[in-house]
Amino acid sequence: MDLNQRKRWNENHKKLTSLILKTSEHKNTIDLLLHQHSLLHSSQINNLPFVTLEDELIKDLKEETLRKYPVAVPGTINSIAWHIWHITRIEDMTMNVLVNQDEQVLFSGDWHKRLKVDYMNTGNGMTENEVADLTSNIDISSLLAYRMEVGRKTREIVTGLQLGQFKQKVEARRIKILEDQGAVKKEALWLLEYWGKKSIAGLILMPATRHNYLHLNKSMRIKQKIQKTK
Repeated sequence: MDLNQRKRWNENHKKLTSLILKTSEHKNTIDLLLHQHSLLHSSQINNLPFVTLEDELIKDLKEETLRKYPVAVPGTINSIAWHIWHITRIEDMTMNVLVNQDEQVLFSGDWHKRLKVDYMNTGNGMTENEVADLTSNIDISSLLAYRMEVGRKTREIVTGLQLGQFKQKVEARRIKILEDQGAVKKEALWLLEYWGKKSIAGLILMPATRHNYLHLNKSMRIKQKIQKTK
């Protein structure tokens, strides 16, 4: 995604925000949402004929760059590995548990074993030692495969959303499930409170789309600085 493509993504996100609560625009909302989401995940998910933001990040990305921590980049000191983990965990939790009222992909696909790290939270509130440990030890191929599976599941969920469902509020019992699972560290319980005040539309407009976009852009800046790419 070049500068013009990023500009279009932001313009389309504003358009999505204006459409998402209009029941008369339900189909257009779904179509635009799927398009926006596709640009933030691997093109392999849908065999897309164009390069996505994630494709751009992963192309020629060296493992030492991906695992570099801390990094001296405006807005973050965390590694690319942490950023990918963070956005994937949050998309998994919000879309599968809070929106779809189902099990996290992390558990249904045994990814918590394949990733080879003991962390199951979002990464918010991690100590420096925890970020360093995750960055050093997470299985990268499994992380990218887990992210693809989360992306696929999100697209299934979005496709199945019914008329008026975007307006539904997040159920408190679903928030409690995440709390009981330790999905968020006690230092970051504010995140559960934040999600608990959202509608399904609100979750989709941030964790499932814009949140991914912001962290992938941060990761691109890290890659560009370390590998000196243009």
